[in-house]
Amino acid sequence: MQTTAQLIRERAYQLGYEKCGIIPVRALEGYAEKFNERIQKIPASEMFYQRQRHLTQPLEHYPWAKSVVILVAGYGKYKIPEAVRGQIAKAYLFDVRCDASSEEFQNSQAMERFMEGLGLKIATNRKFGVVGLRWAAMQAGLGIIRRNNFFYTQAGSWMHLEAWLTDEEMELREASNTRPCPEGCNRCVKACPTRSLSAPYTMLPNTCVSFLTTFGGRNLPQEPLRKTFGSCIYGCDICQDVCPMNKGKWQEEKEFPGLAELSLALTPENILQMKDDFYRAKVQPKFFYLSPDELWKWQINVLSFMRNNYQAKYKNVILTACESDNEKVREMAQTIAKEVAV
Repeated sequence: MQTTAQLIRERAYQLGYEKCGIIPVRALEGYAEKFNERIQKIPASEMFYQRQRHLTQPLEHYPWAKSVVILVAGYGKYKIPEAVRGQIAKAYLFDVRCDASSEEFQNSQAMERFMEGLGLKIATNRKFGVVGLRWAAMQAGLGIIRRNNFFYTQAGSWMHLEAWLTDEEMELREASNTRPCPEGCNRCVKACPTRSLSAPYTMLPNTCVSFLTTFGGRNLPQEPLRKTFGSCIYGCDICQDVCPMNKGKWQEEKEFPGLAELSLALTPENILQMKDDFYRAKVQPKFFYLSPDELWKWQINVLSFMRNNYQAKYKNVILTACESDNEKVREMAQTIAKEVAV
């Protein structure tokens, strides 16, 4: 007769998950120490990490929890629309945490129903996790964390992680055979455009391109780092793209639901001319790190992109943005217009 843990793993593989592991809650105890080490290395990162500190002590919020189920779903199978390639990070394009049309979201719900059907009490947070996801996945033997801080399996780093706390004592680990980083390799560190990643496993999140182009960077016109963003409009994949352990791992085999159509609205020119109602209905629900009132943030990101990748065709839209109703967009456009002398 199969144990509860074995039934969970069997169901996870039936649903198409790449990896499944289960660990006791006590296996997370080392996470708090690592968490504090990261802050000690770069004290300026403390304010950023404070909002995640609750992940180091799950029992404070879920005193009934006894084990953690960790699942890995790869997204490196999807076709990247040319309209957004290299401009919007892949994790956001294929973000299944709240996209109900994706098979991964539906599988996550099916997995949850299955565990509840086994009589388990469970808790999760699909968007942000209930535990340190990368640490938990590593403790379960599902893969490793590389020098760029991303979690990898044998299929690379293009992975979504999700976890549930449960009220039953269980343990079902895998033996990871993911190869370590090549000796002496520091391509990810050298490639980081803002030097946010300053050493292996060490970064200042506040200066990361992904932070500054999503929920950070509220004063981008005055941010000197914006001139290093290159082609990034929303998020950044650079440290993963240059990683030799990701070489050949992305396989564009499937269409992601609705993305090809939406991508046509996400060109730089179209974002700059986008209407609030379209943004709120079509864009914000998918890219939820920015609120329904923050179309302006997308638009100043685009103006930064146009400055860094200037072409004559951008002149008129930049000048039009100089008259925007939004003060922040207007300020950014006027700043960019002076920098590129349009």
